[in-house]
Amino acid sequence: MLRFKIAKMTCGHCAASVERAVRSVDPRAAVSIDLARQEVAIQTAAEERLVAGALRSAGYESQAIAA
Repeated sequence: MLRFKIAKMTCGHCAASVERAVRSVDPRAAVSIDLARQEVAIQTAAEERLVAGALRSAGYESQAIAA
């Protein structure tokens, strides 16, 4: 399980973009987004650095949160 804080994720469009970015790395990932906390939890086999890179490419700086 990976968890990230994404400060600029503030709306439904942002959440959809974040989910698309994660699924570009792992189409089977389970993505849970909490807009109020600006956090995303991801159940994936992908490496954290790859997911963080996809988020960055989508325009979202992320900070890993300890699980």
